[in-house]
Amino acid sequence: MATSKASTTSAIPGGARERLLDAAEALIYAGGIHATGVDAIVRQSGTARKSFYTHFESKDALVAAALERRDERWMRWFIAGTLRRGDNPRARLLGMFAVLREWFASEDFHGCAFLNASGEIAAPDDPIRVVAREHKERLLAFVREQCDEFMMALGAESERAALLARQWLILIDGAIGVALVSGAPDTALDACAAAEQLLDAEFTRPRAPVLRAPT
Repeated sequence: MATSKASTTSAIPGGARERLLDAAEALIYAGGIHATGVDAIVRQSGTARKSFYTHFESKDALVAAALERRDERWMRWFIAGTLRRGDNPRARLLGMFAVLREWFASEDFHGCAFLNASGEIAAPDDPIRVVAREHKERLLAFVREQCDEFMMALGAESERAALLARQWLILIDGAIGVALVSGAPDTALDACAAAEQLLDAEFTRPRAPVLRAPT
């Protein structure tokens, strides 16, 4: 998905395009899309207004590009943090909430940039909403990988893993939203406690009998 005129060119570290993306991401994450004007982005980036129009066809294109870049960085951070939390799928699944708590406790936590953006953009086919949706799809896919491993170890059906992954994403996004409103990092621990109950329930769930061919 092309979001800028310069999407096919290599960005020079510290160049005008990168500085515009840095400024847009910081200002929009802290204050919102509609409250952040192009002039403020250009001013914070230290570039000329002409640079904005050289690299981006519109403010929305800049925002979408900034969110795409944030998606890559956030997912790398979240995946790495999760994988460090354990050597088995249960530990990694629950460890996700420890990763989130660290984020919630940071000074620059302002909620999920993608949920925030979706709350400001109504059209489902808007490029900004598309980037936000793709981010959640990537997050769900990573969670699903861990759920698949967990259910495989239990001998459960793959449909159970799909359901558990969707429930897990709701717990993650719910924790993010409550932490943003309440300012309480321990919201992640509350979500983790609920998540642990979901995992424990799978151990007691009746399994379909394995049918064997007559001998």
